[in-house]
Amino acid sequence: MASQELARKLQRRLQWEEAEEGRPQPAPRAFAAREPEPEPESESESPARAPTASADAELSAQLTRRLDINEGTARPRRCKIFNPYTEFPEFSRRLIKDLESMFKLYDAGRDGYIDLMELKLMMEKLGAPQTHLGLKNMIKEVDEDFDGQLSFREFLLIFHKAAAGELQEDSGLMALAKLSEIDVAQEGVKGAKDFFEAKVQALSCASKFEAELKAEQDERKREEEKRRLRQAAFRELKAVFST
Repeated sequence: MASQELARKLQRRLQWEEAEEGRPQPAPRAFAAREPEPEPESESESPARAPTASADAELSAQLTRRLDINEGTARPRRCKIFNPYTEFPEFSRRLIKDLESMFKLYDAGRDGYIDLMELKLMMEKLGAPQTHLGLKNMIKEVDEDFDGQLSFREFLLIFHKAAAGELQEDSGLMALAKLSEIDVAQEGVKGAKDFFEAKVQALSCASKFEAELKAEQDERKREEEKRRLRQAAFRELKAVFST
């Protein structure tokens, strides 16, 4: 293609020079009226190839970084710090802590994310194994940053969507939410029978966060008072034996 284009350019150059030497046809007008030749394919293809090359380079950089992280030569990027208690006020503090424990349990790489293989293991442990495509679709539905894995915020988003009725009943994410049972007696969410029901009922508890925070503070005060009394009793007993 390049040689043909070069031949066309040479031919046009010769025609122009002949017109300048006094040929009958008005060379400038004929040249100007000539339908514009198509741009060289190599030049027209370059804008299309540029994004592709850029995408290939970006993908290569991501794969290289992932390999470096796996080999321990690079540290994973810190995800944006968020407060789960304020972003998900419908969940109790204890519920979020239990979810965090569950997240860390399946985060085998200890990098703050659940990847495809870790999600596969989780679903198998819960008794709802998924196909490779099913696992990818599960991640895609809540993958806000399009990195192909689940952060803790995206993990909480699964249960938020389940409680709000935003998930398909037969989807993998709904199975995950329903099968992730916890001890709701300790949660104190109106005697719900399982974890999913606990989340749904927690949506109506607007001031539950403040109440639980105060309860935790009161519990710490009681523990501190008990500790102080034990220390005082020990000192009295020691004084008795010393005399």
